[in-house]
Amino acid sequence: MTVYYRDDAVQVTSESIRSGGRVIALADVTYVWHTRGRATLAVRGRVLGRGVLVLLLSLPPLVALLCVVSLVWSAQDRGEWKLALLILGGCVVGALALTPFLEIPLSWLDRSYERGNRVHELWVQHHGQEELLVRTPDALRFGQIYRAVQRAVEQHTDHR
Repeated sequence: MTVYYRDDAVQVTSESIRSGGRVIALADVTYVWHTRGRATLAVRGRVLGRGVLVLLLSLPPLVALLCVVSLVWSAQDRGEWKLALLILGGCVVGALALTPFLEIPLSWLDRSYERGNRVHELWVQHHGQEELLVRTPDALRFGQIYRAVQRAVEQHTDHR
């Protein structure tokens, strides 16, 4: 027996698919497909959180650009270039010192894209009935499960 995928809720082997307490023999599966389900509150929250995070990551550079333009403008009017360059140098050093801390919010952003922004459903047809096997908003997990089911069904069909 070959195990194609296994987690706490789903197991796909060369003989069967186990999901949500149900066991479906691969010999009984005639068709496999996926659809997009209705968005859940968690998915909508993830998309909203992603937008807020992008906004928060975009605002500091825009504010810094506005401050630099304002500083250059005022230095030109007053002729205080030394003070302006000193302030700009301090800001550049501060920005470079804070750059490594961008790793944390950028990793959050990456993870939110990995999880996706839709609910995915995996369906199978067996014994003439359509049955929902998996419904998840996690795109990465869904892709792994769907590909495992495809491989298991293909291998089972080839060995008939």
